[in-house]
Amino acid sequence: MNRNIALSLCIACGCCSGAAFADDITIDTHPFVSTATRAQVQEELRQFRTSGANPWADDYNQLAAMHGSATRAEAKADFLAFRKMVAALSGEDSGSSYMAQSHAKRRAPATEVVATQVAQEE
Repeated sequence: MNRNIALSLCIACGCCSGAAFADDITIDTHPFVSTATRAQVQEELRQFRTSGANPWADDYNQLAAMHGSATRAEAKADFLAFRKMVAALSGEDSGSSYMAQSHAKRRAPATEVVATQVAQEE
């Protein structure tokens, strides 16, 4: 019994002996060379701090500077125009019946055109 425990301990230690170290994983052959001076970097940091916008803050509003070009009436008209389609596409069947109806509506004029062309050729 003691031999089995000792053998398993030796095997476990042998598996861990080949661990990688952080300095072995990434070797940067091209050192970083900055194109900006220290004064330029300090000025950019000062501008960032005085701007008041911190994208890493919990209360940062990403949409504060975003403004749409459509009016409220245009947005409401678009919503009302597409409300039926959105309701159909988000229904229980994921919109498959709506797609089948819209596909059938698109195919009907094409078959009528072909039928009139065949009738004209005869």
